Amino acid sequence: QVQLVESGGGSVQAGGSLKLSCEATGSGYIFSNCGLGWYRQAPGKERDMVSTISGRNTTIYVDSVKGRFTISQDNAKNILYLQMNSLKTEDTAVYYCAAGITGGWPCPSRVYWGQGTQVTVSS
Repeated sequence: QVQLVESGGGSVQAGGSLKLSCEATGSGYIFSNCGLGWYRQAPGKERDMVSTISGRNTTIYVDSVKGRFTISQDNAKNILYLQMNSLKTEDTAVYYCAAGITGGWPCPSRVYWGQGTQVTVSS
């Protein structure tokens, strides 16, 4: 199992930057090999993928954040990061980290979620 705790959210003006962190405890194997991701949910909307990183460090970004956000992971510390630059008001949401998104044995058949951290971008 994996427990995830996000931090780094807050309020910032448009054009500013924030760096989110997601600290994992539990299975280091799942953290390092089974895919990690950042998702966000704005009020009244569904939770959507922002960025993912595979066990082979392949990264994917939703079009709206390409060139502005960077996902990375520190396997020695079991921390997932999301560097967010040039923030826009439409980036306002609760951001969640996830582990185990790849699936397929020996990875778990479920996804582990953090509790979320609020990011608010004002104009």
